[in-house]
Amino acid sequence: MQNLDGLGYRGKTVVVTGGSSGMGEQVARILRELGAKVHIVDIREPKVACESFHQVDLANFPAVRAVVDALSKLAPIDFLFPCAGLPPTVKGPLYCMQVNYIGTRHFVECLLPSLRDGAGIALISSDAALGWQKNLAQSLEMLAISDPDEALAWCEADPETRVRDGYTTSKEMLVVWVQTAAVKLGNERRIRLNAIGPCPTKTAFMDEQGQHLPEGFLDAWPYPSLGRMATAEEQAWPLVLLNSPLNAAVTGAFLLTDQGFASGVYTGAIDPSFMTGGK
Repeated sequence: MQNLDGLGYRGKTVVVTGGSSGMGEQVARILRELGAKVHIVDIREPKVACESFHQVDLANFPAVRAVVDALSKLAPIDFLFPCAGLPPTVKGPLYCMQVNYIGTRHFVECLLPSLRDGAGIALISSDAALGWQKNLAQSLEMLAISDPDEALAWCEADPETRVRDGYTTSKEMLVVWVQTAAVKLGNERRIRLNAIGPCPTKTAFMDEQGQHLPEGFLDAWPYPSLGRMATAEEQAWPLVLLNSPLNAAVTGAFLLTDQGFASGVYTGAIDPSFMTGGK
């Protein structure tokens, strides 16, 4: 790799959740190559070499707090990459919400005291969250619930409305949380909080999810910039670049890394009817 020390990761302490597979694994690998001291948090052991590994299921809130307590010994932590996430087909929509949003938010908020002032946080949402604005009222209601057990109970009270498929709603919640929390974090501690929104990407996640999509769905998806599905590494780089201190003026951003899909839909350059079978 060419000398990229200007990105600001060499010698820095970094925590990556979901660093054992997919985009998170590639983020961890890139950061190591950039000279960072990488600590991985995941439910499975990582293949990428790291300074330490902490095993946890983000849906287990007491276990999350125990891992955060162990990580606090690393303080001050310079960068955090919450990359853990899964589709609803693994253990259902509610579990998907627990991991993707409730557990991820709980992990980040518990770890905040161990982050240095001016730290960077960059996480993975999805272009599945493109409709976040139309669900904003409900999302803000959930956002106001900071206690993870209470948030889970709120979801359980009306799963059909509040959870839906689990994936889209959890990714919408990440977008709303990032755009809201970034203001307070910035004003109080100059911590930046951003998210990327990938399109379908060639990972084990998509291999699992793809089995439950309509036949030909992924083949019909437009890929203007690459002409194919992105790789995990091609999504990891925008996340690493977004969290770099070089982007000091950027916080509360939802950066779409979807090969132009969203912009094409917004302007009419892309017809999204293929997603509903042409209806």
